[in-house]
Parts: sequence; structure tokens; C-alpha cells
Amino acid sequence: MPYRRLPNTDQARIRALKAVVAKGDIYNVYDLAVSLKTLTDARNFLMKFEAAQAYYAECFERQAKAGRKHQSNVKIARLYISHFIQVLNLAVIRSEVRTAHKEYYGLDIKNHNVPDLSTETALAEWGRKVVDGENRRTSQGGIPIYNPTIAKVRVHYDIFMESYEKQKNLQALTARSLETLASMRNEADTLILDIWNQVERKYAEVMPNEKRLDLCRGYGLIYYYRTGEKTKEEIAK
Repeated sequence: MPYRRLPNTDQARIRALKAVVAKGDIYNVYDLAVSLKTLTDARNFLMKFEAAQAYYAECFERQAKAGRKHQSNVKIARLYISHFIQVLNLAVIRSEVRTAHKEYYGLDIKNHNVPDLSTETALAEWGRKVVDGENRRTSQGGIPIYNPTIAKVRVHYDIFMESYEKQKNLQALTARSLETLASMRNEADTLILDIWNQVERKYAEVMPNEKRLDLCRGYGLIYYYRTGEKTKEEIAK
């Protein structure tokens, strides 16, 4: 005997609800396998659920599109900030910059390693420290670092920060839209289960079995055959 399985994706849920709504559009209410109240509930919920799913898809697409450009900004900003710190460390090694002045940048005076810039949070933090540190040092008469200059670093850091904040906002929108969509899934599943139960009760006495299943499928019910089951039924015919 084939078994049914409730939809497990949002698109499948929408298809299941559309199937029963479509029946309501072409059949007299007295000929339907579901109650008028259930049909009305399905219509109203489908509109809200489709809108929530479409909004989430839109938010996700905007985030993904902006994310591709953002990653390019991240790469360039990381390159300039890392290079600036390396040049600064070389200037300290050559005694062109006092070792103690590394503290202006938040850098460890005991080593010349570049800080970990692998995360965007770290990049935002160290970019700010580098810009502030260089401005503080040069305001006290220190010789500016060249190739890259802090002005060049600042340009790419600002571009990164702008897209960084934009990306965080887009991620927050996507997360909220997904949360809204997810909060509706239980209601969708409950409604679909009720619809399917009503449909199966309506056609419970229809024979042969395959005709009954076809009538139920017309309302969006999905049936699965166990391994070898369909073959056995076909042989029996």
C-alpha cells in the first residue's frame, strides 16, 4: 500500500495548497472533497504564505548579489591594510619609525607579525586602528608611511566599511524574513494535513485502489510506493 508524505519544502507546501484552491475554482462547493471553511482558510493562508516566501527569496537574492561585490571590497581592503602593516613593521626594523609608536596602532611591539585579518570583524577593527594610529603618529611629526599611503588605505577601508554595514543590514533583513516564513510552516502543515485527511475520507470507498489514489492526487496528495510495491500491484492486475 503506498503511503503519503507531507511536503517538506516551502515550494511543495505552496503546490499542495494551490492544488486544493484550484479545485475550488472549478468545482461546485457541494462537489468538493473539503469543506468550504477549509477551502477559504487555504485561499487566505496561501496568499500570505506565498507573499512571505517571495519576500524571503527577494531578500536572499539582494543579499547574495551585494555579497559578491562586498567580497571584492573585503579582498582589496585586506590587501591594503595587511600591506600597510608590513611596510610599517619594516620601517620599525630599519629604525625609521620608533618601536614604541607601534602602540599607536594597537600592534604588539615585541613582534612584527601581521594581525589575523581573516574575519570581517577583525578587518573592520584593524583598519580603524591603522588609520587612527597613522594619523596620530604623523600629527606628532612622524614621517608618513608610503606605498601604500594611509590615504589610499583609508579609501579602500571606507569602501569596505560601507559595504560591510550594508551587508549586515541585508543579512538582518534576510534573517527576519526567513524567521517570518518559518513561523508559518506549522500552520501550513496543519492545514495541509487537515485537507488531505478530508480528501481521503471523501474517497475512502472508491474502488479500485488506484482510482481512489488518482482522485486524491488531484487535490495535491503525494503518494510514495515502497520498493517493489508498485510492481507487485501491476502484476496483480
